[in-house]
Amino acid sequence: MTTVPALADRRIAALAALAIGLQVIETAIPSPVPGIKPGLANVITLVTLVTLGWRAALAVTLLRVMGSSLLLGTVLSPGFWLSLAGALAALAVLAPLLRLYPRHLSALGLAVTAAMAHTLGQFLLAWAVIIPHPQLPLLLPPLLLAALITGLVTGILTASVLADPRIQRHVFDPSTNQSG
Repeated sequence: MTTVPALADRRIAALAALAIGLQVIETAIPSPVPGIKPGLANVITLVTLVTLGWRAALAVTLLRVMGSSLLLGTVLSPGFWLSLAGALAALAVLAPLLRLYPRHLSALGLAVTAAMAHTLGQFLLAWAVIIPHPQLPLLLPPLLLAALITGLVTGILTASVLADPRIQRHVFDPSTNQSG
């Protein structure tokens, strides 16, 4: 007999593996602006957040950041720290907002908010530690515009994934009550 924690552990591991795969694939996608990526792995984080809760989303996120950095050879590099800072900033903002989903805030709203927080988290770390140049804040408006666009894409994809009955039966955890 399978216990609920073991089932949740398997879901977290599967979702983390999927997020790692997406993040690794995404690094191969050329970007017109260095450092700006669509954030496809964040779809997995959002799906985990709304289906399994904040702790599961934190586990998937930490596994994704560490796993993808191990595969890409970027452990403890500036890119690793930027990825971690952005991911943790997004989760910190999403934690209180989860109570508003889905009644007052959609997956799109969660995704855009997370993308903005992710960008701000990365920017603040870069400005405070990596590139403390006084002109760096001039980059923030275009970075936030990119975050808005990628957040919209991520939100649309997340809503599509959450609405798909083939996916729902695999990710929704019947032992948690996610109703608003």
